[in-house]
Amino acid sequence: MKGDRRVVIVICDSLRNDLVTEADAPFLVALAARGTRFAAHKSVFPSTTRASSASIATGCLPARHGLYGNTQALDEGEGLVCRNVGAPDFRDRMRRATGRTLRVPVLAERLRWHNEAAIVCSNVSPGAAYFQDPDGHGTVYHAAGSYGPGMRELDDPASAALKKGIAGDRAMTDRFCADIVEGRAPALALMWLSEPDYTGHHAPLGSPRHREAIRAADRCVRQVFETVRRLDPSGDDILFMAGSDHGMETISESIDITALLVAAGIKQGPRSSDVVVAPQGTSATIYFSDGARGRAPETAAFLTRENWAGRVVAGAELAKVGLPIDTALQVAVAMATDARVNAHGIAGYGAIVANPEDNESKIGFGQHGGLGINEQNPFLIAEGGGFAVRTETRPTSLIDIAPTVLRHLRMDHDDMDGRALPLSA
Repeated sequence: MKGDRRVVIVICDSLRNDLVTEADAPFLVALAARGTRFAAHKSVFPSTTRASSASIATGCLPARHGLYGNTQALDEGEGLVCRNVGAPDFRDRMRRATGRTLRVPVLAERLRWHNEAAIVCSNVSPGAAYFQDPDGHGTVYHAAGSYGPGMRELDDPASAALKKGIAGDRAMTDRFCADIVEGRAPALALMWLSEPDYTGHHAPLGSPRHREAIRAADRCVRQVFETVRRLDPSGDDILFMAGSDHGMETISESIDITALLVAAGIKQGPRSSDVVVAPQGTSATIYFSDGARGRAPETAAFLTRENWAGRVVAGAELAKVGLPIDTALQVAVAMATDARVNAHGIAGYGAIVANPEDNESKIGFGQHGGLGINEQNPFLIAEGGGFAVRTETRPTSLIDIAPTVLRHLRMDHDDMDGRALPLSA
């Protein structure tokens, strides 16, 4: 890498762009006024944290990188089974079942090619953290287990002690600023906060508890930014980016798609491996065994007739939402959303797909995973690194972050789905 160029990124999990306000996120509002705010920024589909993490890390859509949501069906020798991508062992299961983890390089691997380092500190699920660097090219710190280059396990009590929520994010931020950004100064330092996602899943959107989580995330971003600009006041060398991976909708009801497909005679039984529903919050991806592949059109037609279903895609149409067309995943459904306003003044309601592995009620709280206008509404701000003071209205996406990182570090970035974010109008 030429010179002292670096990139520092902070992700505020699930912070909707329209909730970045002077009242709840005063620093982010001020940051947007001194950098470039990307007003038409979008997530990927499914708009889940784990698929989003892989898209940020690779600059590619799920169809290319191979991680298709928060859950994913794998055939580990006994037929298709839905697995939780968030589990610490999912990477190993995926590698055994498919021969690999992600299908394309992540930023940590690309930096290693140039003898540069990437360090990730994450307070979200193990899957979301580990798919920033699933094969151990850099360093990942997480409560479920930390590792360095070569997948070398690290004894890291500070990470092991972290809990999701405001206090855990604050402790991680203190360590990130002092030890990572200032002390070790890698070419790429990325911190992924659990808030306001953690609170949004357990409290109504816009409630006092949720707004405090937004304010706490805002304070963490400010602390990192102040550290960065103390080290590089001009902003010429260190590019700072703050953003989120998706937004949220308020959940109105839960739909058991698996039970409905069984009742319709499309799926043999609740745990059969012929047709497997992978719940993604406010969407679902549906997998078919070789013998059941012919039922995919019938499944899509069945879903299309349901009033809780929004967009249904199948076969070749999957490419239009960034999913593969040549795997067992042959149908996807994004739940319908509407513009109703909750008791705290936050617009957007939709249904959740029932997950038999998660019995906790989500009704009245926030969720994501689909194509609703609010869950597809993350925020992104870039400051320093040549970005002008302005608002960019051209569409951008999570997949544009990785090529932007590589451009700033003067590395090749033309083999991704995304494109480097524009520096000027």
